[in-house]
Amino acid sequence: MRLTVGQALVRFLAAQWSERDGEEQRFFPGCFGIFGHGNVAGVGQALLEYGEEMPYYMARNEQAMVHTASGFARMNDRLSTFACTTSIGPGATNMVTGAALATINRLPVLLLPGDIFAGRVANPVLQELEDARSYDASVNDCFKPVSKYWDRINRPEQLPSALMAAMRVLTDPVETGAVTLSLPQDVQAEAYDWPEELFARRVWRIPRPLPEARDLDDACAALRSAERPLIVAGGGVIYSGATDALRTFAERTGIPVAETQAGKGALPWDHPSAVGAIGATGSTAANALARDADVVVGIGTRYSDFTTASHSLFADPDVRFVNVNVARADAFKLGGLTLVADAREALTALDAALAGWTVPDAHRDGARDLTARWNAVVDGAYGFDNGAVPAQSQVIGIVNEESGPRDVVVCAAGSMPGDLHRLWRTRDRKGYHVEYGYSCMGYEIAGGLGVKMADPSREVYVLVGDGSYLMMAQELTTAVAEGIKLVVVLVQNHGYASIGNLSESVGADRFGTRHRVRVPGAGLDGEPIPVDLAANAASLGADVLRATGAEEFRAALRKAAASPRTTVVHVETDPLAPAPGSDAWWDVPVAETSRRAATRDARARYDDAKKAQRRYL
Repeated sequence: MRLTVGQALVRFLAAQWSERDGEEQRFFPGCFGIFGHGNVAGVGQALLEYGEEMPYYMARNEQAMVHTASGFARMNDRLSTFACTTSIGPGATNMVTGAALATINRLPVLLLPGDIFAGRVANPVLQELEDARSYDASVNDCFKPVSKYWDRINRPEQLPSALMAAMRVLTDPVETGAVTLSLPQDVQAEAYDWPEELFARRVWRIPRPLPEARDLDDACAALRSAERPLIVAGGGVIYSGATDALRTFAERTGIPVAETQAGKGALPWDHPSAVGAIGATGSTAANALARDADVVVGIGTRYSDFTTASHSLFADPDVRFVNVNVARADAFKLGGLTLVADAREALTALDAALAGWTVPDAHRDGARDLTARWNAVVDGAYGFDNGAVPAQSQVIGIVNEESGPRDVVVCAAGSMPGDLHRLWRTRDRKGYHVEYGYSCMGYEIAGGLGVKMADPSREVYVLVGDGSYLMMAQELTTAVAEGIKLVVVLVQNHGYASIGNLSESVGADRFGTRHRVRVPGAGLDGEPIPVDLAANAASLGADVLRATGAEEFRAALRKAAASPRTTVVHVETDPLAPAPGSDAWWDVPVAETSRRAATRDARARYDDAKKAQRRYL
């Protein structure tokens, strides 16, 4: 079959399917793209010609469309994703941040940036990085460190092997992340005689590795000897669909379950075994149990510094770790016993092998008492009212109360992810979608778009601060164009409140974190910048509702939920209003010497906190 490289690529992608537990779905339900001279005549022409097989979606920002693909992939348990195509030059490099986010979060996305001419006849071409050290270099080499697979297709016959390698990585739960296929613009338009089997329907089975028998025995022995065990549920519990298995195991054994950012929703918030979020943004209940735990069972977690409170949280000097993970590199962390397996299969095996064993009643009762006290703290945070503009915790509480059990909250950066991790009461395994691997400002609206595309039956509430909104709001226009409804809660606190709090804690007095007008001789310390982000959202095509007080915000939220259109609810909040803390530490080094007393005091606190930090072998 004689097709161009672009046409062959599109037809191949349209024929790829994934399968797990007997359920099949298209791996690429569509392709996002922004066209320029580097891809319009190749991949762009192919998407036009084969639009019935591979639907095209127009994005407004290249980074944003990768975020949308990531949000879609996460919502689909990494069983499906989008391809993303751009022109060469800035269109391509705009995707690098999105690639880093996908790879860090281990989410499959396929990136198809245009590239310089393979034939080099007209070099240097528009937007080419002219590098005298190598004519083979282009800006697309920037993707190499943030891609799990990278290739440049310099000849048509290279395409089949590159496509198969790309699919191998995209469908591997251990290796998945961003995959980049750089496509020289002349090669995209070149015709070639392809074998028919390249375009045959191909199903990629997603495996469920079983635990090794001896590793299972070691894990069970550690748990049988435990008096104060704790489960740390990570994103792997969600991705493997292991929530029912976790619930069964926790109910039978009585082991309390704490959740990472990616694992939040592994149990409903009010389940008797649920003790809330863990780590630097965690609940006081989970963190108290973590400090006292003698055995920690990490399931599908990569043990980020937020989860471990920078290796200061698990304080028992003899604490042991049992690490259940499909990725061997994560299973080996913290010197733990390794159980390299799919989370669902491992939990099922552990439950069967530990039949008859439960935690001591005192441990079970103590965990429930700690959780009840924490839940009272959350009730207070939801009801906090200082008589002026709402606190962020109150805004979160209202959204939580007004949203349905299957609705999804989306967030990524700033102080909101920490408050959400602590305070949000998740009722569904897919009800919490906070990107905290890369914590990328600007992910929120684009990621929320992907979440909604993955499951239109759910209401999607995007919570975004003014700082993140200013980074990337363009996909509001994409949502409007596609008729995809989002509820966007735009929290206006006139600056970077999260970094402001952190800045103050390290003795830097919120320097450079407030959106203020410059005052001669006093720096950026004048009145708030007179921006109107609500008007900006309206100019991008969204409906807009403004709210000041808490009850006005609640009414606006209900109106937005009832609307069939993307609606932005703009609400002012108090950036200095208190929120419950986690009683855990996060390692952010403080200047070791300073003329400022606030910095010296912060350094003294830092040195004291660092004493609790541990190294695990």
